[in-house]
Amino acid sequence: MTPRRALLLVAVIGAVLLTWAAARFARQFDARPGAAAATDGASDPADQGERLALRFFRNPATAPAFKVRDLDGRELSAASLRGKVVILNFWATWCPPCRAEIPDLIALQEKYRDHLVVIGVSEDEGGPEVVRRFVAQQKINYPIVMMTAELEKMFPGVSALPTSFILDRESRIVQKHVGMLTPRTTEYETRSLAGLPVNASIEEVDQTQGLKLDKNAQVMTIPGIDLATLPAARRDEALQKLNAASCTCGCDLTVAKCRVDDPSCGVSLPLAREIVKQIAAAP
Repeated sequence: MTPRRALLLVAVIGAVLLTWAAARFARQFDARPGAAAATDGASDPADQGERLALRFFRNPATAPAFKVRDLDGRELSAASLRGKVVILNFWATWCPPCRAEIPDLIALQEKYRDHLVVIGVSEDEGGPEVVRRFVAQQKINYPIVMMTAELEKMFPGVSALPTSFILDRESRIVQKHVGMLTPRTTEYETRSLAGLPVNASIEEVDQTQGLKLDKNAQVMTIPGIDLATLPAARRDEALQKLNAASCTCGCDLTVAKCRVDDPSCGVSLPLAREIVKQIAAAP
């Protein structure tokens, strides 16, 4: 055999061995625990991204033992949801930020369906049929329940929409978000509480009772304004207009938010009352 042929034979054998080694390594990589779990959301979506700081309540309280039925008549209870992360999302069809975060909640529920249950609690006064049509149009894939007096007592302090209570796998309330959820934070909270790998640090914080309004939050309780006198069908309309109309006192806020930030404002109060008066008098 000539030296040239010998070198060629060595090169061919080397290429074959390299291909075999690469294939074996790939099989070993695929067989690693959790390597194929990306399809069910087990892999960290941002291993190489910036580390996120998550804040959970120190000494979280156990959620009330609620029991409700969704729009399809299926029963949901705190007991039946133990073992999964729960996002209890208070919302309404008339609320723009509520509608804006729904696609993110749909995607989150689909991706983490083995670890998470999102429950939408509708505050709509128009009745379940209005909500049912909206759910069908948006193709919402998580259960929706109507707000009840019992739920209102169990989860007080929902003064703005959307408001979301985050429950861990032991049904403890570990966080409360007022205003639109941030998709990345919500996903990382879900992963952390579900015991999945996540590129985040955990900080324990004291639970605050005060209302901290996100810029997109829609106010439900407005100082100086009694909406109980309006028919149920008109209350949603009033809240929508109060959260959309601009106050003219120079605060650069809506009428509703100005009332919350400064209940003594002499401009926002008559504006709010006029809005309610016009809606009440509408045919």
